[in-house]
Amino acid sequence: MSSSEPTPAATQRWRLDIAYDGQGLNGFAYQPEVSTVVGLLRSTIATTLHLDEEPSIVGAGRTDAGVHAFAQVIHVDLPSNFFASRGGPDAERLVRALNRQLRGRVRVLSAYVVDDSFHARFSATWREYRYLVLETTPPALALHDAFSWAVKGPLDVVAMNRASEMLLGIHDFRAFCRRPDGSDPGEPLKRLVMGAHWERLADTWQMSPERAPAVRFTIRAQSFCHNMVRSLTSTLVVVGQGKLPESTIPERLASHQRDHLPAPAPAGGLSLVGVGYSAFAGGPSGFVR
Repeated sequence: MSSSEPTPAATQRWRLDIAYDGQGLNGFAYQPEVSTVVGLLRSTIATTLHLDEEPSIVGAGRTDAGVHAFAQVIHVDLPSNFFASRGGPDAERLVRALNRQLRGRVRVLSAYVVDDSFHARFSATWREYRYLVLETTPPALALHDAFSWAVKGPLDVVAMNRASEMLLGIHDFRAFCRRPDGSDPGEPLKRLVMGAHWERLADTWQMSPERAPAVRFTIRAQSFCHNMVRSLTSTLVVVGQGKLPESTIPERLASHQRDHLPAPAPAGGLSLVGVGYSAFAGGPSGFVR
């Protein structure tokens, strides 16, 4: 480097745990022409810290347009000279300043300095999603559509759980994923699923028509391929309605064929609720362990 070139500013790596309402956002990943989670964070951080350029942001995973998050994790490298100490009051001020600018579209839950080896995506050991299904006769109110999927019940949750147990372990999920553009159709999409189960919830707020109950699908995996949770959800719901046999799951995992399976469930019912990290990386995000 010549003496005339400026010396790069020293940086610290920060982990930010964030939440967001997916409505009105075109997903998580940065897209220059539309509003996304990363786009909002980049511009807000640059404005708040008076940076010359917007910083790069890495997330634990990408969520589609309309999908929510209660415990997404990102990392971002910020100039060290903006922070006199590691964590403490500086982190608290950063969180308050960012949230004032974000105005509720995205919410920063916590922020702290981590080791430079921390990587929001590659340091994660699992991701957990939940999908909320409302047992009622569609169409539901727009309010319901934003955070759940209204389907005709009743659903056989026992059958849905028997089918979900067949997802556990390492499988090729080609039948339930949208393959990335340009990839080889014959290439496996193997993922490790650590947990998958359905539970029935009471509508304690009495927000649904006829006080209809809801069922919630929780699935944890090392990682997910595109549309995997929404495709599994819609297939398992149809199993619960008695329109597909429980054997559909293992048969399609073995055949890799998606023909005649239902379309992925709508984005609004899906939320990222936790990301797993070791204690060295700050531990898991969210309220799941």
